[in-house]
Amino acid sequence: MTTPQYWLMKSEPDDCSIDDALAAPEQTVPWTGVRNYQARNFMRDAMRVGDGVLFYHSSCPEPGIAGIARVASATRTDPTQFDPKSAYFDKASKKEAPRWLLLDVQALRKTRVLGLAEMREMPALEEMRVLQRGNRLSITPVTKGEWDAVVAQLA
Repeated sequence: MTTPQYWLMKSEPDDCSIDDALAAPEQTVPWTGVRNYQARNFMRDAMRVGDGVLFYHSSCPEPGIAGIARVASATRTDPTQFDPKSAYFDKASKKEAPRWLLLDVQALRKTRVLGLAEMREMPALEEMRVLQRGNRLSITPVTKGEWDAVVAQLA
């Protein structure tokens, strides 16, 4: 048995919010549209079923952590890369050698929004990747200490 890891996963609430995830069948949503190789590699190489997820709303009036979730499946091919009508279409990706993956995320609970300003004031989060200048990744690892500090703040 492996020790769970922890992740922060960003989603624009207009695409998929914590409310959408909680309303989904079995509260599981496919995490589609990842189009960054480093984020894809985190999903492919490091994320495992049961890992904790901080569900983060981005590109919205109040960005921040909006819920707690968990990784609910292994990775599989993201079909949006092959759909010309999708915003995530990638004409260079081939079905016999897909570039992009997805995994399912299960929403566990909605929380109050823990915004960026409040996160920046928490000493336990000073090294958190989402708070580092220039970080634009949609998926970032979270340390056990960072996870515990956020969960305690949201309790």
